[in-house]
Amino acid sequence: MIKAHTEATDVLVLGGGAAGVIAAAAAARNGAKVLLVESQNCLGGSRTATGVDTFYGFFTPGEKPRKVVAGIPDEIVSRLQRENKLFERQNTYGAGTGLTYDVEALKIAYEDLVQNAGCQLLFHTTACHVEAADDRVNSIWLANKAGLTEVKTKYVVDTTGDADIVARAGGAFNGGSASEPNQSLSTIFFMGNVDLEKAKTVSHQRMVELMQEANKSGEFRLPREDGSYHRTPNPGVIQANMVRVKDIDATDPYSLTKAEIEGRKQVQQYVHFLKSKINGFESAFLISTSQYIGVRETRKIEGLYKLTEEDVTSGRHFPDAIACCGAPVEDHHPGEGTRWVYVADGGHYHIPYRALVPQRLKNVIVAGRCLSATHGAQASARNSAQAMAMGQAAGTAAAIAAAAGCDFAELDIGRLRRTLIEQQAIID
Repeated sequence: MIKAHTEATDVLVLGGGAAGVIAAAAAARNGAKVLLVESQNCLGGSRTATGVDTFYGFFTPGEKPRKVVAGIPDEIVSRLQRENKLFERQNTYGAGTGLTYDVEALKIAYEDLVQNAGCQLLFHTTACHVEAADDRVNSIWLANKAGLTEVKTKYVVDTTGDADIVARAGGAFNGGSASEPNQSLSTIFFMGNVDLEKAKTVSHQRMVELMQEANKSGEFRLPREDGSYHRTPNPGVIQANMVRVKDIDATDPYSLTKAEIEGRKQVQQYVHFLKSKINGFESAFLISTSQYIGVRETRKIEGLYKLTEEDVTSGRHFPDAIACCGAPVEDHHPGEGTRWVYVADGGHYHIPYRALVPQRLKNVIVAGRCLSATHGAQASARNSAQAMAMGQAAGTAAAIAAAAGCDFAELDIGRLRRTLIEQQAIID
């Protein structure tokens, strides 16, 4: 029989990405004993380790942007602004105002947030097994260099992005299908010594035309004849999102390994293209590729409510709203282009609490891109600001549930909403 060290906590948060960081801080601030577990060596997930250096979703797009996310996420933005590590990029590629930050500064800001809130933090650790009975998770086994640790917990916040805990506990989920495949993956990369003034002379449309010509010449293999790059807070440094790796099941480690290898190969092609064909990149060099490939979509839970693309595009409001979103549907499908669909009249929609609560599992809640949503709706709600807003709601709900001794499906929604408003969240 395998022996494991045993620990206990009120709330166990699995996954230290944008959603998990805010969830852990919210739960701890509202009185719960919290353990936050992350498999990488830093917090932030796609916001840091994957190299996605811009928050989207804080504002609605369009000529009159409205701020729709605040609360704890705002504290992170304010800190980075004070440190001169963040700036606004207006209406970037139709997604609305982006907040571009220094990745290394965000890592520290996230760590300070959870530690100052009183959370216990554990890096280099993976949830490898779930003990569940009668629709309740009783403990989760963690694996790391010390061996195995069984954590007995009252409530679980699944912010793994892939709904790993829900899946291992027997919860229902949608993992994509042949008729509606998950979005493609991207390896982010950074380049230095770029002459940004010269680079401005080449429009995005002209860059696309040059990519098309480059592929026709046979000298290059550029799977995505599109993509973008932008300046960063560091002089002469750009971040590029051009790679497209399709037909990958990112919950299959063999498939994911294949994607990592392919993504890095594509980066070399795009770097070669930029240096050869785009003014301002002649003396540029590759600084780094992302710590791991960017995954947009895998499992989505079957929750008490499933958010639909119609809900998104019509700007639907819900009585149990816990977050707002005005971001368009941004579907990086396996084809050549990207599908964009906008919320009607430049408005916003609500993310309902029920979309975070899995069917049948009594003491598990999710936040982030694995919420209960259709493919199209998830392509909007997965934005980083919404992931953080969902995290604040899920963490707050976990603390309230722990104090009341109730299941997530029985939670007092009015109390949750009042608490979120008191703590500066925007929910309507």
